[in-house]
Amino acid sequence: MFLVGLTGGIASGKSTVSSLLRELGCPVIDADVVARTVVEPQSPAYSLIVQHFGAEVLQENGEIDRKKLGHIIFANADKRRLLNSITHPEIHKAMFKQILLYFLKGYRYVILDVPLLFETRRLTRFLTHTVVVYCDPATQLSRLMQRDGLTQEEAGQRIAAQMPLNEKRGLASHVIDNSGSRDDTHRQVLRLHTKLEDSMEFLAVRAIAMATVAGLGGLLLYTVKLLVS
Repeated sequence: MFLVGLTGGIASGKSTVSSLLRELGCPVIDADVVARTVVEPQSPAYSLIVQHFGAEVLQENGEIDRKKLGHIIFANADKRRLLNSITHPEIHKAMFKQILLYFLKGYRYVILDVPLLFETRRLTRFLTHTVVVYCDPATQLSRLMQRDGLTQEEAGQRIAAQMPLNEKRGLASHVIDNSGSRDDTHRQVLRLHTKLEDSMEFLAVRAIAMATVAGLGGLLLYTVKLLVS
């Protein structure tokens, strides 16, 4: 099994592409979904967030108010980096557990849906392919304003807090251009899916993993023989 990183920018259409891949039967691990689980009350990340950001980022039921926290971190780069340093290690550990499960089930590859894939670069060295969902700047701004009910200034601030899509596009091994219609995006996703399914890269990764397991098993057997002899 090999890993494919999926990323984009806010309101670029990454969630649309992720949903299309799921419909095609691809296993997708969504970092945003994982992020919600690792900040649940009483978790280590939850305690650190309350410690550094205060009780004002909590809802009445004690859960993290993502909207309030978002307003803080998008207006302050240092606080955004602080939050990332708290949550990212926990997110990556949880994602690794899911990856291992898919590996044991025999999947050829797994999609890692990670919004800040190129910003943090913590996962890129483990990826065989990277995919960026792109749309032109004007479309991105318009979609974000409509989706979240933001002013042009607020939407621009959130877009500016991320690496520009043009820069991400230059770093990716595959690009899905979501500036047009959903049908056009669907056709691009189908082409990508076919290319990944036809890839034989998973065989090399699985062979290495099996050889490693076999080697460890042999070492364990040798150790047991020494102990009982």
